[in-house]
Formats: sequence, structure tokens, C-alpha cells
Amino acid sequence: MARAIEIVEVGPRDGLQNEALLVSTADKVELIRRCIAAGARRIEIASFVNPRKVPQMADAEAVVEALGRPDGVIRIGLVLNRRGAERAIAAGVDQLGAVAGASDTFGVRNQGQSSAQSVDEAKTIIALAKAAGRTGQVTIATAFGCPFEGEIDPAHIVAMARELAEAGPCEVALADTIGVAVPAQVTALVAAVRQAIAPLPVRVHFHDTRNTGVANAWAAVEAGAVTVDASLGGLGGCPFAPGAAGNVATEDVAYLFARSGVATGLDLDRLLEASHWLSGIMGKALPSSLAKAAPFPPQALA
Repeated sequence: MARAIEIVEVGPRDGLQNEALLVSTADKVELIRRCIAAGARRIEIASFVNPRKVPQMADAEAVVEALGRPDGVIRIGLVLNRRGAERAIAAGVDQLGAVAGASDTFGVRNQGQSSAQSVDEAKTIIALAKAAGRTGQVTIATAFGCPFEGEIDPAHIVAMARELAEAGPCEVALADTIGVAVPAQVTALVAAVRQAIAPLPVRVHFHDTRNTGVANAWAAVEAGAVTVDASLGGLGGCPFAPGAAGNVATEDVAYLFARSGVATGLDLDRLLEASHWLSGIMGKALPSSLAKAAPFPPQALA
């Protein structure tokens, strides 16, 4: 088990993208700034996708411009194709996040590409990022199960990861897009992918649809993953994956690792303040468990 891991904050993108309430550009920027104040240093700030399909992300360029360039922070823009990559580069993001679908059906629904086509497109996006002096990362979506095709052969995921690694991304991520994974499955797949792409690092992305997300994050890090995606408050979901409930909550994951002696660089008090603020912006209670619980250790009695 590592003594320190990195948490990538995905709330401003994956957290908000499936929400019906359209959040203002100013509030998105404030969300990002609150995450930075809590210690986040890699943040998915927007996705550069078709605004008709994902209206929440229609102001991607405006968010980048209003945020500026916070010191020491890597601003990630999710892109699904060349057009999105060109937009993200022009907007000035630091890192491009590509997506390769593990199944043909999900790939077509999510980005209009078969699994093989999405791998090729991800490799193109990584090349565009590098040519522009940026870095590129890639996520294998539905790596642990597809909402349309069911089980995914782990050998297929390993082969995808190996091919994607050859394009030179900064990491390869495994995403449980619909929250079906369990720790034993996570341990096996992370270990296999880690061996296949070493020394390239493995990142993981879990949804808590079936209440296994936080346990899966622990299993992944035990198996050698060094970066975990999480979303403030546990917001999240994929518009093209039925039943894909929220991401693991940043504060829940940070609590798990902090109490276990694994550093994340995040401030739990500030995360909870930001989570309660976000709950007010969204007009509802958020899925986070920690945000509903009493502080621990309890405050000393006066």
C-alpha cells in the first residue's frame, strides 16, 4: 500500500454533467476554486463535447477563461474526438483526457465510435496534446462492466491498455462507469493492467451505484493504482450509461485514506465546507456519506 496517493477532482465535469439543473459559469468556477482551496491539484474543469448532447458543458471555454491559471494546478479538459481536442487546446487547458470505450455498444452511444475506433481516436488525441506541448491521459470506460453488453473480458481491457500506453499518455485509467465492480475484480484487473503498462501509472474511476465505490478505491490502491478520481459530494453520472449513479465522493475517499495513514494532500474540513456549499447550489442533499455524518474525532467538549 502506498503511503501517499493522488486524488483527481472530477466534480466540475463528471459531477455536474448529468445534472438537470444548469449551473452558472460563475458557480462552476467557484466550485473549482473551493476544491483548490481544499488541496486539489488536478481537476477536471470541463468537457469539450457537443453542447446539444451535454448542455451542462456548453460553457467549457468560458469556465477556462474565467478560472485563469491557478498556480500549481493541472486543469484537465475531457475530449472525445479531434474536434474536442482542438477546442480544449485552443481554450488553454493543461491536460487532455481521452476516453476509449471497452464495449462497442457503449462506445457508439457515448461517442459515436466502436471500441476499436475509440482507441484509435484516443491515440490521436494524445498525439495532438503532445504536439501542442500539453499532456494527455486516457480512460477506459466501462472497464468493469457495460450497461448494454454486460460482462467485459479482462483480457480485452488489458489489451486496450497496452495499446493505449504505446501512444505515450501520462497514465491509463480504468473506469467503473456504471458502478458494478467489486473489490476482488478491481484487485485482479488493476494488477493485470499495471503489469501490462509498467512503468506507466494506473488511475481508477469508480461510481458508487451499488455502494462498493469506496471499497473499490481501497482495493485499487492496494493493487498498485496511484491516482483515484472522486467528485465532491458524490455527484456524477453518465448521460449515455443508464443507471450510472454518482461518483465516489471526494470527502469519503479522502477520509478513508487519511484515517488509514495514506496522504492525499486534501483538507477534510475544507472539503466538507465545499460539499455543503455545493449542496446549496444544487438545491438538494448530495450522496456523500461524510457530509451527513458527525465529525470524527469529535470536538473536545468545552
